[in-house]
Amino acid sequence: MGIGTSVLLKMNAEKVLEALGVTAEVQAADISKAKREGHEADIILTTPELVYQLEDMPGKIVPIDHVFDLIEIREKLSAALG
Repeated sequence: MGIGTSVLLKMNAEKVLEALGVTAEVQAADISKAKREGHEADIILTTPELVYQLEDMPGKIVPIDHVFDLIEIREKLSAALG
């Protein structure tokens, strides 16, 4: 996932989290930064084609098929949050 896709997903994740009443720190990162700095993340949102590159991360990896689909993001984030 490039930084442009990451920024779009970050913005939409923030909208969803706000609607859910969840306070969270959301960061945008390309795959290199995510692999370098993502070890402290509880949840990592990514595109399906990059899941395999993040499998060693301790947090929950949540593949998002459509970064503009707020319903999909809401459903998957809600499930990941428990």
